[in-house]
Amino acid sequence: QVQLVESGGGLVQAGGSLRLSCAASGRTFTSYAMGWFRQAPGKERKFVAAISYGGTTGYADSVKGRFTISRDNTKNTVYLQMNSLKPEDTAVYYCAARSGTIAKVPAWYDYWGQGTQVTVSS
Repeated sequence: QVQLVESGGGLVQAGGSLRLSCAASGRTFTSYAMGWFRQAPGKERKFVAAISYGGTTGYADSVKGRFTISRDNTKNTVYLQMNSLKPEDTAVYYCAARSGTIAKVPAWYDYWGQGTQVTVSS
């Protein structure tokens, strides 16, 4: 089992920045690829970014150049640095973990956090 706890969400004006954190506990953190997803009200959960245990990253086209995913294996934590935020980035952001390589499909992830709200005002 892996427990994931997100933090760092909040209210920010368009053009601003936030950094989300996801602290993992339980089984060996370095064995897992980590992903960030987001879900806006009434919409499906969508891939944002992912990072493998070795540091390979992947991003959704909508966030490339604005968001950066990173991980600190010594702290069992994955981060999502979000810059140049837009109102359309407003959503609940979820951290997820899976064995193996990074993936963009939510159903392929085994463990999920409870989510953290990000609201970007115009």
